[in-house]
Amino acid sequence: MVTHVPAEAQGDERGALLSFVEAQRGAIRRSVLGLTEEQAASRPSASELSLSGLLKHVAETELNWLRMAQQKPNEKARTQETWGDSFRLVGDETVPGMLAFWDSVANETEDFIHSVPSLNDTFPLPPAPWFPKDGEVSMRWLLLHLVEEIGRHAGHADIIRESLDGKGAFDLIALERG
Repeated sequence: MVTHVPAEAQGDERGALLSFVEAQRGAIRRSVLGLTEEQAASRPSASELSLSGLLKHVAETELNWLRMAQQKPNEKARTQETWGDSFRLVGDETVPGMLAFWDSVANETEDFIHSVPSLNDTFPLPPAPWFPKDGEVSMRWLLLHLVEEIGRHAGHADIIRESLDGKGAFDLIALERG
């Protein structure tokens, strides 16, 4: 989606990267504007993706990367058995509740990034077949990865939303602005 992403301050790399992460978050948030819980949970294609499921997935994914960077346990860690629940709202979960949860994660991410001494600081990657053995990534890498991850799913959300009611990115920006 075409939006202007301002840096926090001229030459401020942290602010610029956080602004790009926030721009991608905004695209996902807008995708559920004006929808009922049922519409947000619907799957209008052969894919199992829904807007509310994407919302939950990106919120939990950001939390997971934040906890890795903080080197803290993830209170919402998924197992192989619960992985599917990261793509759908379950129990009493709602779109407004998930938006509020993601807002808290986003605020914590931004506070954490502003607190680290350098974007060059690193943290270890967990053992996984897709990560290098004993791999580490920087805080800069983390922010770029969040742009990539959330942006990829924002594209999915654009397609799903257009399939539901024909509203595209510009329509949703206008709806958000009233």
